[in-house]
Amino acid sequence: MSSQSRTPEPVSRKTTRLEDIAKLAGVSIATASRALNDSPAVNARTKQLIWKLAREHDYPFRRSMPAGPIGAEATIALVVPRPQGREGRLSDPFFLELLAGVGEAARERGCDLVISHLSPATYEDLSAALTTSRAEGVIFLGQSTLHAAFNRLVETEARFVVWGAELPDQAYCSIGSDNINGGRRATAHLARLGRRRIVFLGDLDPPESMQRHRGYQEALIAQGLGVEPELIVDAHFEVESAEASIESLIRRGVDFDGVVCASDQIALGAVRGLLHAGRSVPGDVSVIGFDNVPFSRYSRPALSTIAQDTMKAGRLMVSKLIDHGGTAAGRSERVPTDLIVRESCGG
Repeated sequence: MSSQSRTPEPVSRKTTRLEDIAKLAGVSIATASRALNDSPAVNARTKQLIWKLAREHDYPFRRSMPAGPIGAEATIALVVPRPQGREGRLSDPFFLELLAGVGEAARERGCDLVISHLSPATYEDLSAALTTSRAEGVIFLGQSTLHAAFNRLVETEARFVVWGAELPDQAYCSIGSDNINGGRRATAHLARLGRRRIVFLGDLDPPESMQRHRGYQEALIAQGLGVEPELIVDAHFEVESAEASIESLIRRGVDFDGVVCASDQIALGAVRGLLHAGRSVPGDVSVIGFDNVPFSRYSRPALSTIAQDTMKAGRLMVSKLIDHGGTAAGRSERVPTDLIVRESCGG
């Protein structure tokens, strides 16, 4: 008698229940539930055991997991709004420096740092970044065009701090550099070197760049030099944009002997544009940047620049979140800037 092949019966897979995890761990269902929700009432060893069992038995627990490994004093989420003058790219050299400052400060305080995939552009986006986060607080790296939205957000949720400028009518906490004084010092330094037609090169829309431009204007007036609109030149925070802007300025026959740049990337582009046009730096034109990112000291010529203390900035932002009981509604603070003189100025 020939055997007839049969289609095997589908094997039903038993769904793991909370009761199963509790039984395997040798704890009550209530304890298992608290552990999966990271309750402080459950010790770290028990949490680790229960999470391990839940993972091994495909129990759907991940949404209840803490934002970072257990044992941290707190978890801080880092969010980069868009768009901003620096294009919101984490690969931007200054953002990497600032991220390092925040990361070191978080580690010093025993906190975990989570970099969010979110890139908020509206009030609703900002609200979602806070209300859907399991972190104790959020650091927003940049204001973008969201000043009014941040003011609105702080009325209902203050567990955040912003890296950026301090603006009129500001209700939220921001940490940032003294951009006005930085722009003033950079311009005054070129003027003291005998430069008389000094270009400001940068994007005037971002609040920080706008303040650097204000310092530039104040220094020109203080040095007895006029503010000339043709010497205020737009350039995005990238090398290629700055290089193109300088080459356009030269083609139009505009006379200038100094360039104050809103960032080191812009300064590097300015140097490239000048050298490409046959101008020497600093012989014909002095150039100064802003940020003091690592490549500024290794470029040729090495860039003079305005340094921002990213380590101090990181400590301040983390402190605002951790030391204010989960809120960052404390006062805003400015980090001092420092003039770093290298080869690109000529003195």
